[in-house]
Amino acid sequence: MNNTINIDIAHVAPGISVDAVKALAPEALKAQKTVEQGTGAGNDFLGWVKLPSTLSEELISDIEATAASLQKDCEYVVCIGIGGSYLGAKAVIEALSDSFSAYKAEHKNPRVVFAGQNIGEDYLYELMRLLDGKKFGIIVISKSGTTTEPAIAFRLLKDMLERQEGKEKAAKHIVAITDAKKGALRQLATEEGYHTFVIDDNVGGRFSVLTPVGLLPIAVAGYDIRALIAGAAEMETATTADDNIALTYAEARNALYRSGKKIEILVNYCPKLHYVGEWWKQLYGESEGKENKGIFPAAVDNSTDLHSMGQWIQEGERTIFETVLSVEATEHEVIVPMDNANLDGLNFLAGKRVDNVNKMAELGTRIAHVDGGVPNIRITIPALRERYLGQLLYFFEKACGISGYMLGVNPFNQPGVEAYKRNMFALLDKPGYEAESAAIKAKLNK
Repeated sequence: MNNTINIDIAHVAPGISVDAVKALAPEALKAQKTVEQGTGAGNDFLGWVKLPSTLSEELISDIEATAASLQKDCEYVVCIGIGGSYLGAKAVIEALSDSFSAYKAEHKNPRVVFAGQNIGEDYLYELMRLLDGKKFGIIVISKSGTTTEPAIAFRLLKDMLERQEGKEKAAKHIVAITDAKKGALRQLATEEGYHTFVIDDNVGGRFSVLTPVGLLPIAVAGYDIRALIAGAAEMETATTADDNIALTYAEARNALYRSGKKIEILVNYCPKLHYVGEWWKQLYGESEGKENKGIFPAAVDNSTDLHSMGQWIQEGERTIFETVLSVEATEHEVIVPMDNANLDGLNFLAGKRVDNVNKMAELGTRIAHVDGGVPNIRITIPALRERYLGQLLYFFEKACGISGYMLGVNPFNQPGVEAYKRNMFALLDKPGYEAESAAIKAKLNK
């Protein structure tokens, strides 16, 4: 088994040639230096670049001690946040967890559940029913404390926890991850005495998984954040070279984009990687989708989605390419048994590992898709362990910064996110939005 993630662009044809990809190397290297030296647009949001190698022992120990305290006192810990404030932690926890842990009575560590990532009334009601009478804690993540989705969830769950435990005891089971000095959540945390961690101003939400935003929930779930950080630090070092896998990925996807491939599908053959795909979609969608530019990021879970999306990928519009995440080694071994009746016709698989069948499904699909006109990039992950997930997360982050600058946009802002909020506040008659409320209601009445 390898000890690092790798990339293979040998099958970017039929979209383009490998030579065409490598022709972008000087441009990609310039973009890499722009990220590393902080000379481009959005350079005030580059705190993540050297984060793995600069996290202090004091901070890591504080995260571990806080996680241990929550583990000791709580059956459930609710992580409240939206976007990057929940997707990174969710991705790592899901990738490392037993697929059926939610159905098992025994559970060494608290079950980490999520809220504030939607405004689903039934979701919140059912979560509160789950927590009713249970010992639970809250990790609330928000720079401002006023973002609608997490603010609603926190108001509800804080009230519930205080009614169950009393205000003083409840405060010991609430951790706030927020701005260092300003904002509603910082004020409340100071007044109520919550333990806090800081979201640095120079780290945007979608790049925050290796800060307390991601590390604390991951640690509460019982996973080794030191190994995760170490893996990211390995990739931090590796991606400073003049030829590295982050450069290769950025070169390949931009070369394909310029050749007319407008949609990138992140493909996995391991169901535990579903939320890595969700995290990746936000990272690239929010970073590159600007100024009427950008590859549209989609994701599928194979072989499941071969029976739903497979037809479109094989024979639909040829504006797509695939990036396949391939896990080299599984944690367990399952052998297909012999069956004397052989009614299902599967005896030809008897004695083979299920993972071997899965790998052949992956290889067969990649061949079919390339033959069908879908370029493929392949990223291999040695195993689903903290070290390699740390490598993968940092690799995608670094490549995203490089790719965004190659595209000609600021990869670190998100001006378009505010449009829906203005309309929502106007429709809800939020104070200060009176003019907008009148305008949008007049528009709806036409």
